[in-house]
Amino acid sequence: MDTKIIKVKENITKDQLEEIKSVFDSGGLVVFPTETVYGLGADGLNPEALKKVYQAKNRPGDNPLILHIAEISQLDGIVENISEDAKNMMEMFWPGPLTLIMNRTENVPDEATAGLETVAVRMPSHEVARAILSYCKKPIAAPSANISGKPSTTSFQRVFEDLNGKVEVIVDGGKATVGIESTVVDTTVNPPLILRPGKVTKEDLQVVVPNIGIDESIISKDESIVPKSPGQKYKHYAPKAEAYCFVGNLDNVVKEINKRITEQKNKKIAVLATDETVEGYEGAHFLASLGSRENLEEIASNLFEDLRKCDDEKVDIIYVEGFELRGLGVSIMNRLLKACSGRVVFGL
Repeated sequence: MDTKIIKVKENITKDQLEEIKSVFDSGGLVVFPTETVYGLGADGLNPEALKKVYQAKNRPGDNPLILHIAEISQLDGIVENISEDAKNMMEMFWPGPLTLIMNRTENVPDEATAGLETVAVRMPSHEVARAILSYCKKPIAAPSANISGKPSTTSFQRVFEDLNGKVEVIVDGGKATVGIESTVVDTTVNPPLILRPGKVTKEDLQVVVPNIGIDESIISKDESIVPKSPGQKYKHYAPKAEAYCFVGNLDNVVKEINKRITEQKNKKIAVLATDETVEGYEGAHFLASLGSRENLEEIASNLFEDLRKCDDEKVDIIYVEGFELRGLGVSIMNRLLKACSGRVVFGL
């Protein structure tokens, strides 16, 4: 199919919104920006439209989708038995990069939930996304707008590379600033459980839910997990090249990576470093800094794009520095461990 590009300069226009709504109403697909990553949108209550999402992404059928809403009132008819903890998290963090898993109603099709009795819902804060959701007046399912398994898309150009010709419309709204997908919390259990870490950290959530837990599969190699949340399958966010994550003393990490570069001169090697270490590497085919270790938000924002640049360079191996498992570092390491398919060098 021919994909139409809708470019949003400052504010999305009514004519653009009407065109997007008509695509959703007819069961078509629209890619649009959110604050986390770009989303591949379809009418969240239309089973046939949802099937197209899985087809366009080549997404496994057991991987549930997230419904996006603009107003709390849109929860009516799609979820039931909302817990007090869920209400408190909505009050504190919506709109924003937090997805809540709640009990679904019969109105939500199996195609949105992968057959589960629960549904994932979030309210994005991105102005373009909110305008679209408000105008369409329906829940929109929107997983990340990439081919499943590849790093998620944070820019129009990456969306175009993956999905041009597979969707009716792509909305170009600039760069997604957060850069990693939303935090996902299961509110159907007591205490609530973090299933996927994101910009909203465990420490943030403890302000309103002091006893919140975190699922052991977040930093795990278990392929047998039945995903209740998108991103729980282990192989995910993966570049084409083999990637390795190095954890430990930074000086030792730099020395070990340089040693491996020297030993593998016949390979095209990429190194994803940080501002604090980037000048210490020698001989890499592609070298980039994810940002400063003092600014993990910058690291998260750049991670997926820099993994895709490694694909652009057609490298054979990627070496990337690891981060401490605290705060946003947990979310970054969650994505890195999946991108590296568990290939981690510890104890340096």
